Amino acid sequence: MTPPPEFRVDPDVDLHVPADRAELTAHPAAVLGAIAAGGVLGALARAGIQSAFPHSPTGFPWATFGINLAGCLLIGVLMAVIGARPVPPLVRPFLGVGVLGGFTTFSAYAVDAQRAVTAGAAGTALAYLAATLVGALVAVWVGDAAAARLLARRAAR
Repeated sequence: MTPPPEFRVDPDVDLHVPADRAELTAHPAAVLGAIAAGGVLGALARAGIQSAFPHSPTGFPWATFGINLAGCLLIGVLMAVIGARPVPPLVRPFLGVGVLGGFTTFSAYAVDAQRAVTAGAAGTALAYLAATLVGALVAVWVGDAAAARLLARRAAR
């Protein structure tokens, strides 16, 4: 009886594989540099969008909501692409953790909800919290499913 195949949680680094453990300790500066550079780009994009579309404390924070949903959609796409084909080792840290991690934001999500509650708009805060949670999960699923379908069609040609 053969054991089931082991699925890697992180295609870039699997700490169960000795070569991957060695790579992580051999190149931490490159990985951290890729994450930092991507994070700067993602955070600047988010800050620019939030500045362009401000909201009152009692209003629905559409900019942060849209940023988080768009980022989650792109994370789903990225994970489908990375799972379907080999990519250079710093792609996931740069794009996934860095750019999209800096672009999407739990801190602004929490602050927007807290400001709404403090301003007396608890209903808006609750709707925002729920809509972001559900929307983000759906966006990741849609991004992954759509990208996987497109990649499968492309591979079938």
